Amino acid sequence: MEHKEHEFYGVREHKQSRYDKRLILKVVREIEAGLPRKEANRIYGLGKSTLDGWMQDYGSPNYQQNIKRQRYSNLQKRTIVTAIEQGRMSIKEAQTAYNIKTEKLIRNWLTKFKAEKVELCVVTEPAMAKKPKPITTAQAQALQKALEEAEMKIKALNTLIDVAEEQLKIDIRKKSGARQSSK
Repeated sequence: MEHKEHEFYGVREHKQSRYDKRLILKVVREIEAGLPRKEANRIYGLGKSTLDGWMQDYGSPNYQQNIKRQRYSNLQKRTIVTAIEQGRMSIKEAQTAYNIKTEKLIRNWLTKFKAEKVELCVVTEPAMAKKPKPITTAQAQALQKALEEAEMKIKALNTLIDVAEEQLKIDIRKKSGARQSSK
């Protein structure tokens, strides 16, 4: 049975005490060599944010560049999606040409922009193009009756104004071109 020698870097007395610098550098080297972060968390009993901080602070510049998230503008995304849709390049070619980490990211862009195109292409009929419903005879009769009542009311009001003008001997109706009095 082979006994693997385990290096001892000192034990933390409590949660606020710092890790030994040699342990930090050892863990960072192992992760850069290919050890998965979850495995390093399990082996050394570290938290995810602790390990992330160590990799950010002590990782090599090459590793830093590889883990940095690249942001793509909407214009870049649309350019890539358009090139794929027009058949100028495949998803795999776009991934290598634009240095995109996963194909899934490109597929997400494709579905997102296809949904936007569908929303733009929905044809709605203008409101004015609708033909008015034909008026039924009952509606026509009701409108005719309302018109007659309105005309009778106007006649009654005009008669009332004429009587008031005669009795009070003043002009009530506004003359054309007359200005309103200022108060």
